[in-house]
Amino acid sequence: MHTERVTIEGAAFLTTLHLAGPIGLLALHGSVEGGTAELAREVAARTGATLLTFTQPTGPPRHIPSTRMSPCAPLTAFLTHTTLTVSLHGHNRRSAPRTIYVGGSNRPAARLLATALADSPFTPVTTLSGIPHPLRGLHPDNPVNRTRDGGVQLELPVRARTTHPVRTEPEVPPRVVVDALEAVVRTLMEREGSHR
Repeated sequence: MHTERVTIEGAAFLTTLHLAGPIGLLALHGSVEGGTAELAREVAARTGATLLTFTQPTGPPRHIPSTRMSPCAPLTAFLTHTTLTVSLHGHNRRSAPRTIYVGGSNRPAARLLATALADSPFTPVTTLSGIPHPLRGLHPDNPVNRTRDGGVQLELPVRARTTHPVRTEPEVPPRVVVDALEAVVRTLMEREGSHR
């Protein structure tokens, strides 16, 4: 596990990188979208996936859009090492408190994730026309799409990323989401291994 401080658009970030399996778990907005870094860490630890999280340990957290997260050394190492990314984000859409939007360029992997979440208390949406445009994660400059096989952008409501909706430390992701994500990452790792 390697930690490194980086500065992007004047904001100081602490990155945590662990290079492991070919599937990568990415949390670009760990301090702004509570629970995403914790969810990425837990699933990576369970599956042996590669992990990269960005947090802002000091000052008020700033949200820098994914497409503007510059290719700092940890992100470059992550994108070079992994073949498919699962990028974890949070949304706060009041009209969709139980909806998980499953975007990103790898649509087969997105559907696999949606199937794993189908029995959860949350509603996965994979139809791109049903995902709000800013949450689709399709831009080519978005890190989720910059690995060989692209990736899946999960936009999680508050209750799908933490069991503590009122901000507390540490955030604890709901077990049902952790378990579903773990199962899919394991499947993707097995498929990736068979293609090598």
